[in-house]
Amino acid sequence: MPGMVVFGRRWVIASDDLVFPGAFELFIRVIWWIGTLVLYTNHKGRFDCPGGSLLHTYLVVLLVLLAAIILSLIAIVYVSAQGTITNSGPRRAVPALLCLRALLYFPELTWACLGAIWVSDDSQGCREAEVGAVIGAVIASWVILFFTTIGVVVVFDPLGSPRSRAAASVEPVARDLESSGSRQLLYTARSLAVRVWECRLRLLCCCLPQDDSNRAAFSSIAQLFSSFFSDTDLVPSDIAAGLSLLHQEQDKNERTRDPDEVLAQSPSSPTREDLQMELEGAAHFMQFAFAAYGWPLYVYAKPFTGACKLARECCCRRASEFDAIEGDHLGCHFTSVLQSTGLQYRDFIHISFHNQVYEIPFYVALDHRKEAVLVAVRGTLSLKDALTDLSAECEDLPVEGVSGTCYAHKGIAQAAKYIYKKLINDGILTQAISVAPEYQLVITGHSLGAGAAAVLAVLLRSMYPTLRCYAFSPPGGLLSKALADYTKHFVVSVVLGKDLVPRLSIPNMEHLKGRILKMVSNCNKPKYQILLRGCWYEVFGGKPDDFPTELEGRRDDQLTQPLLGEHRLQQRSLSDQSLASEDSPSHVTHLPLFLPGRILHITEEGPSHRSCFSQPSYRAQWTSEVAFCSILISPRMITHHMPDVVLCALRSLTQDLPIPLCPSPHSNSHLNVV
Repeated sequence: MPGMVVFGRRWVIASDDLVFPGAFELFIRVIWWIGTLVLYTNHKGRFDCPGGSLLHTYLVVLLVLLAAIILSLIAIVYVSAQGTITNSGPRRAVPALLCLRALLYFPELTWACLGAIWVSDDSQGCREAEVGAVIGAVIASWVILFFTTIGVVVVFDPLGSPRSRAAASVEPVARDLESSGSRQLLYTARSLAVRVWECRLRLLCCCLPQDDSNRAAFSSIAQLFSSFFSDTDLVPSDIAAGLSLLHQEQDKNERTRDPDEVLAQSPSSPTREDLQMELEGAAHFMQFAFAAYGWPLYVYAKPFTGACKLARECCCRRASEFDAIEGDHLGCHFTSVLQSTGLQYRDFIHISFHNQVYEIPFYVALDHRKEAVLVAVRGTLSLKDALTDLSAECEDLPVEGVSGTCYAHKGIAQAAKYIYKKLINDGILTQAISVAPEYQLVITGHSLGAGAAAVLAVLLRSMYPTLRCYAFSPPGGLLSKALADYTKHFVVSVVLGKDLVPRLSIPNMEHLKGRILKMVSNCNKPKYQILLRGCWYEVFGGKPDDFPTELEGRRDDQLTQPLLGEHRLQQRSLSDQSLASEDSPSHVTHLPLFLPGRILHITEEGPSHRSCFSQPSYRAQWTSEVAFCSILISPRMITHHMPDVVLCALRSLTQDLPIPLCPSPHSNSHLNVV
């Protein structure tokens, strides 16, 4: 439901979010009250020392205060558990109960201060047991008050002031108007949200220098976030409940769907040998994309031996060997690259670990096994890389000979252009080709590096028409349809399972937001039940719960403070497009973007929930961008993106299972799978 309004402002918490924190505090308070009661009962006749009466009074009043707090917490937990996410009527008393609970903090704080003073000044001559018990009660009071203050800070909403809520209330009206005055109202309503998001980003990235490129990235990301969240009044727990419901619904649909229906979305590939060849090439070049991450991922993949091995190699290697390496002063990054790839020092043409916003590390090497001049681009590994990822506006990327509108992800396109200038202007590629003129140019990368590699391949294709690109787990919102079709001739994208990143795009996020709104609006179960069942399902699996999603005859006008409906999302999308220039895609943030090249999808076979010690089995098939038009909720949506997991899956397909290609028993004859 919408954020709760208490003390005249909105908070990032709903009236049904107090069940779990209230129950936890209630448990702590009850234990504390019982302990204090036992302490008072055992020592009530022993406070005969100077100042003992004050300590006795402190315990008595503390018992009364704790009893009042416990009663208020019971009321808060009980009332907060009533109703559903959208039906907040049974929870109307929660704000008043919270005000009562807040009032109890003042005497508790006062009593904790007095207890600290009395213990320090008036406890001379008292027994150590009694004094220690009172000190423990005072410390417990201060600990509870400290964590309560932290909780208030966490749920504080900078946009929850009456002024901000008034500005937000005129925004839907402003979107429906076409006059210059309405545009000014819309600009005023959004500007405050943009400033708040910029402040959040600056606070999060306080360690970064505040130069022009960083400020431009902050502004771009703030505008994107403020626009995306401007038409919803969801709190984080609503999103969590919606994701839990959506995950279980997706699993139910997946179990009941005809396998032929799933595979029918996959386009046919030329030959089965083509699939086998691409799998072998992907498994080979993925190790170079993995190595581009440097020593952090090397140590992560080898936690017991990696650090010691790198330390020994870095100490033994001469510093003069690293003179040509940019941004790696100790040489540990380059040492890990040597260990991961098996190449020799002389095989590297250029290595750069320089990292800024829109400037990502890469290296150029000679791969004699595949006879390739290799350009490997690093994926996201720093806060600067994350800012590059989040600069998700569209930027023009004209390509000669490509019909249709050409544009790409702004941050990734900027990173690719940075590498392009380094390769061409510094003569790095010319030097590499002169050393091995018969070798083929191959570009590879993972995640952010995959996106940059694909855009870089587009930029270099006119000069090197035979180049190839292997993009592992690339971002979904990368290229326009025209450019994505153009790259099918020389780019292969490899996606593992339900990886989140290849499905991330602004249209997909808008679709996900609409699905979440629909799920939480229609579900007639309390939120705490949804979250409990969702946690159990994510951890232990089982059968997806069939939560009713009907309003049970209730009319929308019977819901107090209803969620924003789907019509608001459609209205927002149309109004945003009308406010933007149709001829300039760089100013539109909701244009569809797609994965590059042909898509090789690797999926796990077997149960969705398996033991942590069991080895998964994989199958691979060609598929199309249609399979990535929506975000799939899964506990593995993050782990399937990890480069070591992708590398293990590719090696499993090419090394551990060296069997002939065999199509799935459910697949059609024109589909190629491993």
